[in-house]
Amino acid sequence: MAGPGAPGADGGDRLELPCGEHLDPHEIDLGMREYDCPCGDGHAVVTDVHPPSRFFPESLVTVLRETIDTDDEFAEFGTPHLLGVVLEEFPEAVVVHDASDDGAVGYTLVWVTDFDARRLHEVVVELVVELMEHAISHADDDAAVSEFESQMLEFDVEAFVEQYRREREFESEHDRAL
Repeated sequence: MAGPGAPGADGGDRLELPCGEHLDPHEIDLGMREYDCPCGDGHAVVTDVHPPSRFFPESLVTVLRETIDTDDEFAEFGTPHLLGVVLEEFPEAVVVHDASDDGAVGYTLVWVTDFDARRLHEVVVELVVELMEHAISHADDDAAVSEFESQMLEFDVEAFVEQYRREREFESEHDRAL
């Protein structure tokens, strides 16, 4: 179930989505990226088995894993951390469901957002860029800080997301970029 006080904590086996509609967690399969809701909107769906390469190239995922220490039950930085940042920034727009006691679904955690899949992708990229900007601001190397800041001025989140979504292709529900 979603955590106490979290959106979606309705006490039943159906998730209350940010739009007010309900979704049975058993309707979510590992290949689902967006739920076509009866409200008329698409809601992004992310499970803990989706790798961070759903949002970023493996080279960046490797850098994030090497530089971000996790202090939780997860062995390394991954999708739960990315969605945790989104949840922290947009608590009313994300529903989390813990399915760790439900062997019928194939995932342990699922997040369903008020954003469609493309907008969620943009949000994740924007938030990781903010985290990187914050981290680099603490660097002792002024040249590195200046270089990063100049690169970020030229970085276009929408263009990155468009190109990444166009270039990546998936053979299966495991989001392995080709």
